[in-house]
Amino acid sequence: MADQEEDDLKMALRMSMQTEPPEPKRSKPGENSPAGSAEESEESQEMRNRRMQRELMAAAAEKRMMDTKNAAVATVATPAVVVMEKVEKSGGEERTSGGGGGGGGVAGEGWSKGKNVGLVKCENRMGNLGKELSMVEAQQLFSMIFGGEVTKGILAQWSNQGIRFSPDPETSMGLVQHEGGPCGVLATIQAFVLKYLLFNPEESGYAAPSMPRNMDPRRSSKSVCIAADIFSSITEDRKSRALVRSICEILFLCGNSETAVIASIGVLHGDVDSSADSSKDEVISRILEGFAIESGLDLQKSLRVEAYTSKTSASQRIEAMLPIFRSRMGAILFLISALLSRGLDSVQADRDDPSQPLVTAPFGHASQEIVNLLLSGEAVANVFDGRMDLGGGMFVKGISSTVDVGFLTLLESLNFCKVGQYLKCPKWPIWVVGSESHYTVLFALATKVQEENEFESRETKIRRAFDAQDQSGGGGFISVEGFHQVLRDTGINLPAEKVEHLCNTGFIVWSEFWQVLLDLDKSLGGLKDSTGLMGKKVFDLYHFNGIAKSVNNGSQIASGIQRPRLTKLWVSVPPRWTPEEFMADVAATSSSGKNEPSGKETAVEVSKPEPSQHAPLVDCIRTRWPRAACNWDGDAPSIV
Repeated sequence: MADQEEDDLKMALRMSMQTEPPEPKRSKPGENSPAGSAEESEESQEMRNRRMQRELMAAAAEKRMMDTKNAAVATVATPAVVVMEKVEKSGGEERTSGGGGGGGGVAGEGWSKGKNVGLVKCENRMGNLGKELSMVEAQQLFSMIFGGEVTKGILAQWSNQGIRFSPDPETSMGLVQHEGGPCGVLATIQAFVLKYLLFNPEESGYAAPSMPRNMDPRRSSKSVCIAADIFSSITEDRKSRALVRSICEILFLCGNSETAVIASIGVLHGDVDSSADSSKDEVISRILEGFAIESGLDLQKSLRVEAYTSKTSASQRIEAMLPIFRSRMGAILFLISALLSRGLDSVQADRDDPSQPLVTAPFGHASQEIVNLLLSGEAVANVFDGRMDLGGGMFVKGISSTVDVGFLTLLESLNFCKVGQYLKCPKWPIWVVGSESHYTVLFALATKVQEENEFESRETKIRRAFDAQDQSGGGGFISVEGFHQVLRDTGINLPAEKVEHLCNTGFIVWSEFWQVLLDLDKSLGGLKDSTGLMGKKVFDLYHFNGIAKSVNNGSQIASGIQRPRLTKLWVSVPPRWTPEEFMADVAATSSSGKNEPSGKETAVEVSKPEPSQHAPLVDCIRTRWPRAACNWDGDAPSIV
């Protein structure tokens, strides 16, 4: 009986798809026959009734088949596909009209706080592909990213950058960059990927080594290409897992740990999903030929978004979308996902000047707001800690809490800004490094480079107290009243004449205050140490620049080879307050030992540091470790 009913439903479905009803099998009456006319009228009425019955049966059959198909897809393929229809309340309980996927991955219209996202359900022959943005939402999103007068060159930069690992074996742990604009996005993802590769051994199978310090590290290897020694055990599968977890973490960070929105392109479904893994990249590349996003209308037509409240479900979706993220649209899709996860209204509320585009003209670089959003979850424009009160009810916002991955910038060494302790001292020893035109990544293999010795701990406490009273936007000076508060908060007992000298201009400058502290004994709260060892540090850092450049081989350029670059730096922080003082101390020691035996002279000679090398990256490093001296083999590391 059930089989007969199913057959009837299938027959009804086929019949309902015909454009015209079938003609009854009968002999055609004469044209002028009245009987024929009456019979045709009677049969036409009967035919209409039968047609209506077939259509009802077909509708029921179609509904059953679609429900079965959607249930199978939701259970097997995408368990966390979100239905954005209206959330209704019935009997004190919330229910989502229109159904949806099961489990903790389902979100309703109120899927995140502070988000005014107008989404329109989009289905085609492939079923539910996510939701379209409303036209208003799409226009707002495009204007927020690119502004009203974006050039085709900038659009091309952001539409031709995938999130993919370098094919070069020596930099295979790094994301390769071919276009100049999206470096801020790629560098931030790279930093999180390194976090999972280096400091999550349970996940990645790799434990960061602790390098011995009792010998000159440059004697262990003369090779500039040290990446193979460090990352040779990292498989493609582990890199992919680290990338999936990094994208998921950043999106949930933007969504206040509650929601992640994942954006895709509607035309990339269907054929892509049914393709073998080995051919998906080729299929996507072929589909995207001639595809462009040049307006909010293009976003509205092409973009499909889904929201997730379950990290497991979101990770599964991101893993399935890795071929799409690897495509030339990967970087812009990730940025859109982060902005929608935060919510466009919330992003604008974070910013000091929401009228400016997030992608800066004229070169299309990612703004500091984009980098801060991906690092901290808030699209603030400043890098200092907390917020700064400007008076009259006005204030500007900085980083509100500790972050996993930090940030250093060349602009601080040029006195254009002041990076706060939240970004300088992240949970893990990984930093995005900003220059005037590019973002790269600096990292260490051991967490102990973050451990503060006595000198650094004291310096951090005093500096944090000073910055709390600094209302100059990081200018490094405070009022007399604020200065007395710093002395109370830090337990510093300055002699009266020193206090009077510092306060005689009506404001106190950090550099002058710091010099006084260096001459003040530890017993009085200062930093003077007769042993000279309180600030000594020696460690290694690594710098990764993802932009593909020609590779130098001695004085020759290897023709046709374009790859990122990984550089090892040996860093030493002198035990005296300045490098000059340290060198002066070594020179004095060496001079005093001229009449000593040769072994004594040799010992003094070994203790001398090698002359330090300089590059703009060193200036960035010194904003984190003042007085640091750096050395490397080969060409200088580049931050441009």
